[in-house]
Parts: sequence; C-alpha cells; structure tokens
Amino acid sequence: MVTDSATLDATDRKLLRLLQRDGRATNVQLAKAANLSESACLRRVRGLEERGVISRYAAVIDERAVGLPLSVFVTVTLASLAAPALAAFEKAIRAVPEVAECYLMTGGSDYLLRLVVRDVEDLERVHSHALTRIEGVTRISSSVAMRTVVKRAELPL
Repeated sequence: MVTDSATLDATDRKLLRLLQRDGRATNVQLAKAANLSESACLRRVRGLEERGVISRYAAVIDERAVGLPLSVFVTVTLASLAAPALAAFEKAIRAVPEVAECYLMTGGSDYLLRLVVRDVEDLERVHSHALTRIEGVTRISSSVAMRTVVKRAELPL
C-alpha cells in the first residue's frame, strides 16, 4: 500500500533522503541526522516501510565492476495489447535475468527494456534465445548506450 506523497512531512522526507544516500545507516545515525530520538526515528522508518514508501533495501552495484558494462535499450511491440497478452509478456520478461528494467509504454512501441550484458555477443544471445522466443512479440528494436551521462539512485525529495 503506497501512501500519498502529501502525507509525507519534512522529517519523513529527510529520513528518506538519508536512507537513499546510505541504506545501511543505523537507527542511531538516522536519529542524530534527523534530530529525532532513536525511538521516534525507528517508529517513523517502520511507518514508512509499512506504508510502502520504502519498498526494500538494496546495494547499488557497479555494472562494469561485475562484468556487465553494456546497457542496451530495447523496444518491444506485441501483436496484441489485450490484458492476457500483456500479462503473458510481463511474466516471461521477468524470467530474463539480463532485463534490469521493463516499462509498459505509450507511443510507437509497447515496452521499453534496459538490458545489462557483457558485450554484443551476449546481447545477441539474449535477443535470439530469450526476447524473440516470447509469444506475441512482433518487433524488437535495440539501441546500445555509448555512455551513461546521468544515472540516479536517489529520488528528488
């Protein structure tokens, strides 16, 4: 259950900014930085988690450092936009580990994917052994990112 952003006060936003920068910050560190008692801070963070504002905690991994230096943006067009076709595609695409992000789109294509792969040969493997085998896919177009200019893990709160 995600909350309405209007219910977030300045202290909630401060805690969220702090956690976005350092998800491993201790409650003691958060409380001090937010000028709260430790118990009040813990209640606030737990409340943000329970309301779905904080959906999970994760480490931000450098893609190059783990051998996945190539980001490829792929547009996918389906034969049908009926609910069962969308659900089938989304279930299938979740099973492709190289898909870092997937968005249902408006405009000329139905989905936009961001793949992370080792190299062009790895891209070809994913394309031919995964993407083109998903039922209902009629068109795939790929663009290789030459360089990342902006990539933020933090939302502007």
